[in-house]
Amino acid sequence: MPESTPGTGAPRVVPLPIVLVGPMGAGKSRVGARLAASVGAPFVDTDQRIVERYGPIDEIFAREGEDYFRIIEREVVAEALREEAIVSLGGGAVLDADTRDDLASVPVVWLQVSAEAVAPRLSGGTRPLLADGGLDRWIRIRDERRPLYEQVAGLTIDTSRRSVARIVDRITEWAGARA
Repeated sequence: MPESTPGTGAPRVVPLPIVLVGPMGAGKSRVGARLAASVGAPFVDTDQRIVERYGPIDEIFAREGEDYFRIIEREVVAEALREEAIVSLGGGAVLDADTRDDLASVPVVWLQVSAEAVAPRLSGGTRPLLADGGLDRWIRIRDERRPLYEQVAGLTIDTSRRSVARIVDRITEWAGARA
């Protein structure tokens, strides 16, 4: 059941979808799941949907390469953007020009994170783009994609030191003002 807007008892009304973008480890999945619960909407993690349909992402990269992965990612993202849901995109989804065009018509939140805060979040993972280079590679990828995140985002939040609850409250306030 959706939370009420403080002081009114009315459900929070936000436009859907709301899309979360940002680099690996920024907290898109955690924030997205909590935001979805808060507003009473389904949560779609496009990376998870890819895994459910095609297998582990690191295996897709190893078996078919990044170009193939980006093709299936585009298909899954296009489908998710048609749903009334909170949608978390993989860090590289914004590389696709068609995806960026689609994002122009929906509320998009860019979750930023510092390298210091993301380092422990990424340890022990199986992220294929970080297999060679670790944190230095993450910094390069984040910096390369920064202009694309800026292009598509209507709201930017740094997740480095904020609680998930505060992030969700800020997104809900912003999105509710757009409704």
